[in-house]
Amino acid sequence: MSLTILYAAVLFSALTHASWNALVKTSGDRLLLLASIRTLGMFLGIMVAPFVPLPSLQSVPWLLGAAAMHYIYYALLLNAYRLGDISQVYPIARGTAPLIVVVLGIFFAGELLDRTTLFGIFVLSSGLFVLSVSGSTIHRLVLLFAFGTGISIAGYSFLSGMGIRESATLIGYIAWLEIAKGAGLTLFAWHRRRGRIAGYLKNNWRSSLAAGFLSVGSFTVSVAVMSVAPIAPVVALRVTSVVFAAIIGSIFLREGFAGKRITAAVIVVIGVVLIGLSAT
Repeated sequence: MSLTILYAAVLFSALTHASWNALVKTSGDRLLLLASIRTLGMFLGIMVAPFVPLPSLQSVPWLLGAAAMHYIYYALLLNAYRLGDISQVYPIARGTAPLIVVVLGIFFAGELLDRTTLFGIFVLSSGLFVLSVSGSTIHRLVLLFAFGTGISIAGYSFLSGMGIRESATLIGYIAWLEIAKGAGLTLFAWHRRRGRIAGYLKNNWRSSLAAGFLSVGSFTVSVAVMSVAPIAPVVALRVTSVVFAAIIGSIFLREGFAGKRITAAVIVVIGVVLIGLSAT
């Protein structure tokens, strides 16, 4: 398969990631829609797990830590979408994560920054700042939840990366991580929405299935392409999801501030790409 087709698949993955987030944002019950996504992922994990090797014991603490960090991510994301626009929240959250990873590398791994990385940090931070003030008023809680979501993304990404290194089985690790993530959120949604689940699924089963397959498909495509293509371009293309989210929110959902937010999202992507290039 040519690199052009593979990179096109990654762009489609970025679009689907922004799309399922838009479905969560516009859902009448965000918790139940997000729980539906994770329940689907859990069932897919249960179907795959018996046919692949188990993760090693050394990877289990990392797996459980990544699952716990995902729960924090879900809580922050739901609150961010409850109060803010996806065209602002999503790019801030997704743009903050690589910035946090660089900072962690400086303090905990002793990594030295070259000029490209420093410029990338400046560009990325500039985009995040523009996004932070791209509204008629600055809602501090929205920014708190959005940046917190980005920190949690960096957290589960780091823990998942460490876990996969220790697991000796990529598919097995992902399957059990999906089970761990889905089980907790499904039980929580059952506890909080027990009397509403049947009615919600009756009226929203199509959007729930669509969001679930968009989420699982987006992740699967990105991992599959990274296994056969250069990682740096794939990561850079995946980050274009922030531009798709800005377009979906500001134009199609009519959240406003389209010019400022789309431009800021593009700046965020450029910053992430510069940081990624310095690591190659």
